[in-house]
Amino acid sequence: MKRTITHLADGRELIYFDRRDDADRGAVDRRPLDPRPVASELRYDPLTEEWIAMAGHRQTRTFMPPPDQCPLCPSSETRASEIPASDYDVVVFENRFPSFSGNFGTYADAGGLSEVRPGVGRCEVVCFTSDHSSSFSQLSDEQVELVMEAWADRTAELSAIEGVEQVFCFENRGEEIGITLTHPHGQIYAYPYVTPRTRLQLDAASRHRGGNLFADVLAAERAAGVRVVAENELWTAFVPAAARWPFEVHLYPRRQAPDLAALTEEERATFAPLYTSVLRALDGLFGVAMPYIAAWHQAPVRWRRDLAYLHMELFSIRRAPGKLKYLAGSESAMGAFVNDVLPEEAARMLRSQIDH
Repeated sequence: MKRTITHLADGRELIYFDRRDDADRGAVDRRPLDPRPVASELRYDPLTEEWIAMAGHRQTRTFMPPPDQCPLCPSSETRASEIPASDYDVVVFENRFPSFSGNFGTYADAGGLSEVRPGVGRCEVVCFTSDHSSSFSQLSDEQVELVMEAWADRTAELSAIEGVEQVFCFENRGEEIGITLTHPHGQIYAYPYVTPRTRLQLDAASRHRGGNLFADVLAAERAAGVRVVAENELWTAFVPAAARWPFEVHLYPRRQAPDLAALTEEERATFAPLYTSVLRALDGLFGVAMPYIAAWHQAPVRWRRDLAYLHMELFSIRRAPGKLKYLAGSESAMGAFVNDVLPEEAARMLRSQIDH
């Protein structure tokens, strides 16, 4: 793999990840760009003990441009995009409209009981391929491995930024999920705090008697078998017994690892075919491209790393042909989920679509 660091016209960092050592990455971004926005304002909610980012500049972010104006496609002689090169394998760059950054402004007291501080951190975009019409499920195993190299690289680099407490790699796919760009891509958030869901999971792991909680969940699901969707010698994909979403699959390595940077070369290689087969199974359920969120759960930078267990949580909001699961009163107001699809049935349906 070749890694090349360059910068966009407004100073944002851009990194090419190439399979070929002779890839030419000398193209220069000459666009007249506006100054970079200041970091968001973090406000503390004393009732939930959560930090909320106020990022008003994101209201002006690019929204669903036509394919010939996609900012994630390579640049051409007639149009400059976010990627100066005329082609690429995998590209990572700082988000033009970040929720967190190191570009601080002035932050006034919000009043009340809410503490205010800068939204230190970083937000990056990961372009999985230069092919606008492709999707993650269509990537070759070698291309997925290159994406994983980029994820691992960025996890290590972002974890070293002062003030960053957790690194989150994820993909939003589908208009129903709320994407603003259709080009195959994901994002990476470097948070200045440990996220609420991670705190819940690691608090539960700290109270678990016996071995590691995540490892015990994996062992129990493999033993039960009924919710296992697919597996190979190093990874297992299963629907959790208490799934919140109509179609939800968790992917665990057999070996406990804290984050993507800690995976071995073999673990990265064997993840690729298993994961893309699960994505194709999702698309095959109803014969349409399934909207989904793919979320890597990694150990925080400094807190309870010994308890954490790297895994991906993949889920779709589509519950049936032409029907979506909306987070209405119970879920949105109370955080109390009601699932319309029995996890065992979801697993059976997904297994029927897995490539053999």
